Amino acid sequence: MDDFLRLSASTARFTYGAPRALSFGDDGRLLWFLRSTGGTDAFDSLWVLDTATGEEIRLADPRELCPEPGPLPTAERRLRERTRLVAAGIGSYALSGDGRRAAFALYGRLYEVTADGAGATPGEIPAAGPALDPRPNADGSRTAYVADDALYVAPGGRVSPDDGARWGLAEFAAAEELGRSRGHWWSPDGITLLAARVDESALQRRWFADPAHPELPAEDFAYPEAGGPNADVQLWVLGETRTRIDWDAETYPYVSDAGWESAEEILLTVQDRLQRNVLLLSADPATGRTRELSRTTHPLWVDPDVAGTPCRLPDGRMLTVTDTPSGAARGLAVDGVPLTGDDVQVRGVAGVHEGRLLIEAALRDPAEQQVLLLDTATGEATALADGPGVHSVTASAGHLLLTCADADGVRRVVRTPDGREFTPADLSQPLPYRVAPVLERVTEHAIPTALVLPRGHVTGRKLPVLMDSYGGPCAQDVTADPRRWQHRQWWADQGFAVVTVDNRGTAYVSPAHTRAMYRGFSEVTLDDQVAALHALAARHGDLDLGRVGIRGWSYGGYLSAMAVLRRPDVFHAAAAGAAPTDFRHYDTAYTERYLGLPQEHPDVYERDSLLPDAPKLSRPLLLVTGLADDNVHPSHTLRLSQALTDSGRPHRLLALPGVTHMTPGGTREKIMALELDFFRRELG
Repeated sequence: MDDFLRLSASTARFTYGAPRALSFGDDGRLLWFLRSTGGTDAFDSLWVLDTATGEEIRLADPRELCPEPGPLPTAERRLRERTRLVAAGIGSYALSGDGRRAAFALYGRLYEVTADGAGATPGEIPAAGPALDPRPNADGSRTAYVADDALYVAPGGRVSPDDGARWGLAEFAAAEELGRSRGHWWSPDGITLLAARVDESALQRRWFADPAHPELPAEDFAYPEAGGPNADVQLWVLGETRTRIDWDAETYPYVSDAGWESAEEILLTVQDRLQRNVLLLSADPATGRTRELSRTTHPLWVDPDVAGTPCRLPDGRMLTVTDTPSGAARGLAVDGVPLTGDDVQVRGVAGVHEGRLLIEAALRDPAEQQVLLLDTATGEATALADGPGVHSVTASAGHLLLTCADADGVRRVVRTPDGREFTPADLSQPLPYRVAPVLERVTEHAIPTALVLPRGHVTGRKLPVLMDSYGGPCAQDVTADPRRWQHRQWWADQGFAVVTVDNRGTAYVSPAHTRAMYRGFSEVTLDDQVAALHALAARHGDLDLGRVGIRGWSYGGYLSAMAVLRRPDVFHAAAAGAAPTDFRHYDTAYTERYLGLPQEHPDVYERDSLLPDAPKLSRPLLLVTGLADDNVHPSHTLRLSQALTDSGRPHRLLALPGVTHMTPGGTREKIMALELDFFRRELG
């Protein structure tokens, strides 16, 4: 590997040393976060910034607590994969209700620490076995945690029944696709628990054997495959008695959010299987009875990525997401009445600040994001953080954490109610490149694109093209965040014109743009990639359309393999990593949201499968898969490889033992080095 790839690998793509998992506690006085000691240190410690003094205090160092790290519990390892967590050490923490105490797991052991100043010392919490996801109650006097699929409380003992189900954890669909990664919640009085009960007995099992270690037994887990059964998810109140929360779970099987509104009320968000109806329910913890507070509907699907919705405002009104009347923007509605117009493309709701809604939205270019204060009576929006770049916010009790990612890097500022500002130290490796991608909207669909050229490129010199896009539904590649362009600049400096395209189906342009992928991934994705490439080449004469390569991972791997199989006239070589080659074998919540049930729409799934295209391969294709990938199972890649082999079509296959979907530990950079050799050889 060259210097850049070695640096990228050693810094986990320039993330080590940056503060993450930031959250306010103690009415905003404390800002808790995780951070390692520098750009090449993988082990995150737990820190707190006291906004009264500006002092940063390290409260827990994983290497002091566990000098010899052990293995992670299997459930925690899988949860880290669901949440895309690559750091070692303290992976996550949870605060007590008052925000003064934190609990965390470390290699199956549990710890708690109180923010009492520089002398604070973590204490170990006795646990029933290798444990994960500890959560303290309101005053920190008791901690709930999960061990061996059971829910425990310390001090105390097991509180979930021994009934063969998994208790206290989110199931695969919720954690991977629905944005819910937790499965138990303390009541505000710190006495009672709301807990998820997950029965996966109806699901098929998926197996992983490590061919590099044939002496080890294969590992298996339950996977909800499209068209098949989902996990049976229930919510129970566990206290002096056990009460099941009662809703129409057969019609609304997905629980995308839950929690306590007060000691007398639980709020939960449920969805039907095709995610066309999202209900916010109020539940009585004493009886389990529920009543509907709001219903969000859409004939195709309700967008899953507007954080903070649906919710009940402090005055009791219901806030939901909706398309604006013209359909040009995704907006907000209060009690069903539209609140925002076509000039505000809403992305998330961060809470209430100074009596107004605090939202994240795009005002101009979908590559950017602003932070706005929104008056719920008039709909008037006031910019709180504006300017080029991607701005985001966290708020608590008048305190704000504002983050700006722009061409100059990433900056975080804490702003207190009295106007003081503090900056949590960022110890990460500075981004090597200041990248200025050329951002353009092309074709009649105004598709966002980006072009990155080699530094020092001289106009008039033809360059081979490398398409580097994700392209999948409800995702975004073309953004002003500088972290998205570091690796693409490296590719450009190897002699490529790097093109990234947010085809229809991707996020944040308009509802029509996003939903164009309904009942069909392949045609829209590929047509838009080709059209955008040709439009860019017409504007930039140095793009050599006689030498076009394409690379990608996950959905981007699907796009890459599809490109050379179906459009060899445009694409001359492809590197396809972790490609879901047949969506009949991908998960329920993601696939069915966009494609429907395979039993009802077999033609859609057949049309989007790459396996029938295997006999058509006429271009060089490199297939890459991790043999421990529990998201896009390696069987996807191996089935395509087998179909190519059966058709007599030469190709290359790189199968990596022990590698997961996230490709941690520098694996992604090693793959990039191999891809570079492949493209140089095949594109000339």
